[in-house]
Amino acid sequence: MPASHPIRSLLAIFPMVLAAQSVPPALVSPPARPPQIGSHGETLVGMPKFHDPAPYDIDEHTGYKQIFDGKSFAGWDADPSIWRIENGVMIGETFEGKPKGNNYIVYRGEKARDFDLKLQMKIEKGGGGGIQYRSATGVPWTRPQPAGQPPYDLMFMMTGPQADFWFPVRASAADYTGQWYSENTMQGILAYRGQVTQALPGQPNRLVANIGDKRALGGYVKVNEWNDYEIIARGGVMMHIMNGQLMSIFIDDNQDSVNNQPGLIGFEIESQPCKISVRDIWLRKFD
Repeated sequence: MPASHPIRSLLAIFPMVLAAQSVPPALVSPPARPPQIGSHGETLVGMPKFHDPAPYDIDEHTGYKQIFDGKSFAGWDADPSIWRIENGVMIGETFEGKPKGNNYIVYRGEKARDFDLKLQMKIEKGGGGGIQYRSATGVPWTRPQPAGQPPYDLMFMMTGPQADFWFPVRASAADYTGQWYSENTMQGILAYRGQVTQALPGQPNRLVANIGDKRALGGYVKVNEWNDYEIIARGGVMMHIMNGQLMSIFIDDNQDSVNNQPGLIGFEIESQPCKISVRDIWLRKFD
């Protein structure tokens, strides 16, 4: 009896392999063309399959949990002289002629390393701040308080990765929004808006690719209006997205880096006058 032909054997097994595969319904789409009959009589499905992803939706919250209830600071640490709640919105505010150093509201509910964070945010009047993540509190502060102010309360001071957001009082400040910045460390800005950068063990960060022109990407930032802000963090990869537009990516391949550790989430307010508003804060963890 002749040995079976290896190609025929594989073709006989292939339909069973396909049948055994489980594809999530969301990834199933109609064939790109009708099935055809192969040279050995087998049915060839209409390959390849092309399908678009589901559209961008800041309000898609499958697997997320809301970490701010809009009514209280339950789970959060905040300086009540700066942070308050109005109409379901978290607000931090500083005033003209009343200098304040950096200040943060800290989510103590849990720590996260690999996560998606979605929220809406706006900055008015001036100044700026951003979103802290994988961060720590209690670390000695590297910059002095404004003259006449008491020492920083380290309970409200955050050290670690930040997704910047600044009011465009000047061109340089406007360019900060969306960049990757390391707060209260000597690392500083590791990915400007429009950049994909990477740090390898024992090496400084290097430019991997450009997302777009720094100034042009600023056109996606809404002034004095609500902005969608999303952070995606997986291992050493950290992505900042505003209003559906990718702004910056930093890839830290140093496994022991402080940037790659589970940490706290929070928000910063810096300079004065400044008003920062945050709402609809949703967290999905993958740790």
